[in-house]
Amino acid sequence: MLAITTRKVAQIILLRHEIERAEGEFRGLIEALNEDEQAELVAIMWIGRGSFEPEDLAEAIATARAERTTPTADYLIGTPHVADHLEAGMEALGIDITDEEDDVM
Repeated sequence: MLAITTRKVAQIILLRHEIERAEGEFRGLIEALNEDEQAELVAIMWIGRGSFEPEDLAEAIATARAERTTPTADYLIGTPHVADHLEAGMEALGIDITDEEDDVM
């Protein structure tokens, strides 16, 4: 089970889609996450991008912790299609975020 909630991932996805007007909110939400949640968020994105398979979630989380060299918000802002990768990663992990996205909107 993930430490980061589906609702938080949905909020991050929606804010990333609106990064031009919501960068401050996006950064604030990411920076408010604890280290475990930030590592999981990066791991979910990597799974959605195809860098890791869903069954390798634990390895992806460990890699995110070990290889962190920049603030997570900076890394995610600089990653093309991050919102799409997060959505795909959640789906690959069997987690439906549709209802959460609708609630956050």
